[in-house]
Amino acid sequence: MKLLPLVLSALLATSASAQNPLNLGKDLRTADPSGHVWKDGRMWLYTSHDEECQADFHMKDWYAFSSTDLVNWTNHGAVLSVKDLKWADDYAWAPDAAYKNGKYYLVFPAGTGIKDRQNPKNSTKWMGIGIAESDNPAGPFKDMIGAPLWRKPYANDPVLFVDDAESGGRAYLYSRTSGVNYLVAEMADDMRSIKGELQKMDMGGYEPPMEGPWVFKRNGLYYFTMPEHNRILTYYTAKTPTGPWTYRGVIMEQENNANNHHSIVQYQGQWILFYHRWLDTPGAACNKKQRHVAAEYLHFNEDGTIRKVERTQEGVRDFPRRATPGTAVGMAK
Repeated sequence: MKLLPLVLSALLATSASAQNPLNLGKDLRTADPSGHVWKDGRMWLYTSHDEECQADFHMKDWYAFSSTDLVNWTNHGAVLSVKDLKWADDYAWAPDAAYKNGKYYLVFPAGTGIKDRQNPKNSTKWMGIGIAESDNPAGPFKDMIGAPLWRKPYANDPVLFVDDAESGGRAYLYSRTSGVNYLVAEMADDMRSIKGELQKMDMGGYEPPMEGPWVFKRNGLYYFTMPEHNRILTYYTAKTPTGPWTYRGVIMEQENNANNHHSIVQYQGQWILFYHRWLDTPGAACNKKQRHVAAEYLHFNEDGTIRKVERTQEGVRDFPRRATPGTAVGMAK
């Protein structure tokens, strides 16, 4: 019987120390995290915002969060909503962000219509990519062009990569589109349009179905990462941001046969993988699994390949102990 208090104490300690998913707010359902380190030295996360027990991802706004220790987060609220758009009223899906020309940019998918899963021929759903800007990383962001960057092809899940100054500081937009994926376009200097047409990249002959990619740079090598088959995080590498790309393998396996969406960024000497999990959620208004943003440490081998990442209950809870404040941030967007 004397063991019971010890067991209970251990269980409580484990529960109290767990930080995965991240504590971004009580009863707040978030997904599709886009991580960035700006000039203020904070880690910023831009996420989509799931409605409680939503049906078919009818989502309405995008949120921002920031932290200096990856444990305690400030919720900056909705930084943009579909109600602020003239060209879309639904499907506020996975966003990304960038800093260029003294401005912060939010690139986002949004759309209109309905998707009829029983009778696809009746579907009217359409999605496009928008871009908004702000003087502040916490927003509010404003849709400066009042339209999507293009209308065809149907597109979602954008990622915006700004290369380092040594490589010209150019901005590249990657997205998932209908009919063909692995497309890239260079952004115009004013960040309000793309230069020319979307270009198909050379992926080395392996092009599985995918959801939102994430592109970053480390030690002069570019990484194109993605949820392969919408579930398994995998990656390619290249010597330029537009390829040709070489497939390298798995970063993280699937969980619960559900989609995943991620970002990879270096902060205070540690590389972090942000992603989302579908989990049972006590207190939810339904019995469905809900999406929650989580994080793990990510490690590289000496040759630049990425070590496989396992999901953990602790996540980056001990980041305050591991962090090296003042460490130069690697080129990760």
